[in-house]
Amino acid sequence: MQEFLIAIHRDLTSMDPVPTPEQMKEAFKPYQDWIAGMASSNRLVAPPKRWDLAGRVITAAGVEEGPYVEKRNAIGGLFLIKAKDYDEAVAIARECPIIKYGAVVEVRQAIIA
Repeated sequence: MQEFLIAIHRDLTSMDPVPTPEQMKEAFKPYQDWIAGMASSNRLVAPPKRWDLAGRVITAAGVEEGPYVEKRNAIGGLFLIKAKDYDEAVAIARECPIIKYGAVVEVRQAIIA
């Protein structure tokens, strides 16, 4: 098994966030069930955590407020899962119930140096 990062990006800061607060309430139980399913199948390495909305972006030009200064998407969740390959990790990530409300889920494989 390999490890993969799942990053959930969603609009947490605008006046009209997508998903809306109502959609997030609707997705909360399915989201918990999705995570519980990964845990029960021994796929969850590190559980999701809540992250500060006000990240910092560091570039050669300096430090800016972030995490995505030019976009409305922020990191709504980060966690690690185990999967046999990218295809399986993507299949697991595609089941994230918040996607249908406009969230974006990113999958990245851990590289063992």
